[in-house]
Amino acid sequence: MANIEQIIQQISDTVWEIPVSYKEGMRVPARIYATEKLMREMDDGVYDQVTNVATLPGITKYALCMPDGHFGYGFPIGGVAAMDVEAGGVISPGGIGFDINCGMRLVVTNLTYKDVGAYIKKLVDRLYERVPAGVGSTGFVKISRQEFRQVVEQGSQWCIRNGYGWEEDLDLTEENGCIEGADSSKISEKAIDRGFNQIGTLGSGNHYLEIQVARKQDFFDPELAATFGITQPDQVVVMFHCGSRGFGHQVATDYLQVFLKVMESKYGIKILDRELACAPFNSPEGQAYFTAMKCGLNMSFANRQVILHRIREVFSEIFGTDAQDLGMRVVYDIAHNTAKLERHMVDGVERNLLVHRKGATRAFGPNMADVPQKYQTVGQPVIIGGSMETGSYLLVGVSSGEQSFFSTAHGSGRSMSRTKARKTWQGEKLQKDLENRGIYIRSTSWSGLAEEAGGAYKNIDDVIEAAELAGISKKVVRLSPIGNIKG
Repeated sequence: MANIEQIIQQISDTVWEIPVSYKEGMRVPARIYATEKLMREMDDGVYDQVTNVATLPGITKYALCMPDGHFGYGFPIGGVAAMDVEAGGVISPGGIGFDINCGMRLVVTNLTYKDVGAYIKKLVDRLYERVPAGVGSTGFVKISRQEFRQVVEQGSQWCIRNGYGWEEDLDLTEENGCIEGADSSKISEKAIDRGFNQIGTLGSGNHYLEIQVARKQDFFDPELAATFGITQPDQVVVMFHCGSRGFGHQVATDYLQVFLKVMESKYGIKILDRELACAPFNSPEGQAYFTAMKCGLNMSFANRQVILHRIREVFSEIFGTDAQDLGMRVVYDIAHNTAKLERHMVDGVERNLLVHRKGATRAFGPNMADVPQKYQTVGQPVIIGGSMETGSYLLVGVSSGEQSFFSTAHGSGRSMSRTKARKTWQGEKLQKDLENRGIYIRSTSWSGLAEEAGGAYKNIDDVIEAAELAGISKKVVRLSPIGNIKG
């Protein structure tokens, strides 16, 4: 295997390619989207993992890594791979992630910082009470195990029918809040055990619920921002990041074990890393996982829908005004740990591909079929979360995103291990420092807060700049934190 620094080729200011000659078994080149600065900061594990992905059966065009890429399980976080399902393409849990449909939801209000500033502690404290966070947290939606099976097949649609939201929320959720084809008969009892009492909870790690403001100087495209509902300087919005909790983790764990048993003995597939365990998409095992994984997607959509319901309750109580009158409408809800069947043009031919996005966000451009009608002419909103100290972004998909199968970054991307972060920062001191800077934070643990220090992440502005320069998404407005709940 050649030295990576000697063989990597710079294709453009923001595209770097590792050719198939780098590693035996690579079927396609690997490409990384990054500026030169971000490439210098990229951990070596990314190169190893993205080139391992390039060896998987059926992979099409390139194995990709987004600007926020870092070492993950199997795929790098930020990894994208499109498999041709009609040419033996595989499905791999390592290309989706354990937290299936970990994703983002952004909600606007008609409030400004002037309206909210005096209430920020009260808002955060009450949200902290209403939206459980941390490992093992349980939600207020009390349902039976059988009802939970309905939830994972129906997603947000179950929530709306049961009074946890508005009908319009579905139109502004990826897959309308319910991906078709989910089959709860493919789910283990252990997965049900881990998930049926967790609807409406944040979880731990880098999951959060954040109150933000759009500063005057941070509007990059005011007209587009207005289309998405952000119409004025200092407007208050709410963004949150969470997924399918223990349920999704168990689904991935169950099928990794299945794939490890049949991958080589039944299908003759040899891989360079056990974490890339896979099966042909069209095999019985591949199809079983695909339908089970869809249950994870729907659980996560439902989880975020119930969290939104609780957020609206809290704002309504504190401001004494109905959430409708507060303008608390969804901008979009989008996933960044999925595998989906999509039609894409490859070398001038439209092909049916299973696109794995692991820590990467779908970023469809204008006039694409799955973009909500409201945004058809401008493209799909893309929500990119930063650290609790720095800020986040609202972007939009662009037509030139075809090069990455219409995929872009999903966040800042870690630059430091959690262990090192805990040794570098003290959670209690960090909380006080942030409050002095106008960011009020509640967390379930001091060590967990230290792990999420802004310095443990890449610079969000650098990541967004790389995505925009590469032509895989376009920035619309930057959003600054004023209140945050961490898992």
